[in-house]
Amino acid sequence: MEIVVVGRHTEVADRFRRHVEDKLAKVQQLAPTAQRVDVEVTHENNPRLSGVRERVELTVRAKGPVVRAEAAADDRFGALDLAMDKLAERLRRARDRRKDHRNHTVVPPVDVRPYDPATHAAPPPPAPTAPSEPGEAVETTLGDSPVVIRQKLHSAEPMTVDDALYEMEMVGHDFFLFVDVETSRPSVAYRRRGWTYGVVALDTSCDCADVAVEKTA
Repeated sequence: MEIVVVGRHTEVADRFRRHVEDKLAKVQQLAPTAQRVDVEVTHENNPRLSGVRERVELTVRAKGPVVRAEAAADDRFGALDLAMDKLAERLRRARDRRKDHRNHTVVPPVDVRPYDPATHAAPPPPAPTAPSEPGEAVETTLGDSPVVIRQKLHSAEPMTVDDALYEMEMVGHDFFLFVDVETSRPSVAYRRRGWTYGVVALDTSCDCADVAVEKTA
């Protein structure tokens, strides 16, 4: 299993790299098919954020879904410990799910609420540049403002809503972009209150020109 450690706005010492390798040894036990683990260390220079100035993000890449966890603390060793605890829990859940599928366990249905366009604002305009390769990240500044937009490109296979919600939990995000295998539509699953979720789908067959005319009429 390959371990790749990179630093954003910071240097990563050899001592920490060795510590990372020792910590990630258990990944192979929880995810035998894991091929690579990406470790990204970020340092925050703002003194007001000294309690969370070191952030560590762990990404496990295997034959199944990507599993990710991140945490922040006042030092990177503590942040790594916190992130590793989250990662281990998600890897166990992924392992248990694989066992359930092998045993033909029926996954309970998910409460998916319909999309209400009246409660959602229009998405922001895209950044002037975008990544061209899967896994590539590109950061751009919005005009003269201090706003920084970070974009990533991910390869995606069509999947069910249930699989999308599962992968969303595995990466620890509140949303997940996917292609619905039943409708072939680009869709976003997102977390609502409690244990409820929502799904927003795009109808790419609509005539945008006609829609614009209707809105201005």
